[in-house]
Amino acid sequence: MVTTARRPKFRFGVVGLLAAVLAAPFADSASAQTADEAAITEFNRLYLKAINDGDIDTLARLTTEGHMMIASGGPPLVGKKALVDAMTRAFETTDIDETWAPEETVVSGDLAYQRGTFVVVVKPKNGGAETRLAGNFLRIYRKIGGAWFMVRDSFNSQPPRSGQ
Repeated sequence: MVTTARRPKFRFGVVGLLAAVLAAPFADSASAQTADEAAITEFNRLYLKAINDGDIDTLARLTTEGHMMIASGGPPLVGKKALVDAMTRAFETTDIDETWAPEETVVSGDLAYQRGTFVVVVKPKNGGAETRLAGNFLRIYRKIGGAWFMVRDSFNSQPPRSGQ
């Protein structure tokens, strides 16, 4: 009687096992990136809610001392005080309805950037015509003390394309 040795069966086969071994170090970084992207999404939700609610205290809490806002048509707003002062003036005279549509978020360590589009409708509190702006944004985020903050906010507004 001749017997042959049986080779052990691997559930994934050699190629699958190799792929699993090679991918293992990246699994933690992928889940961390997903957690970071979720944290940035939550930061954006809170920041945008503060804008739409006219909540200057929350907006100030979510803004770093080194924050810089760069908009088309004017010099940058540099620092928390400049942003808070500008938004306080805006909240006193207008109601803001803003939406963001992120199209790309890239996280690398404690820095991230996000690109997308926005629409903002500004209504004067004393009546009058509302203003609608739409455009593109590019934001830079930094993780500080385990939490994400927007440290640069650059955007441009543009007239709607025909058919929009």
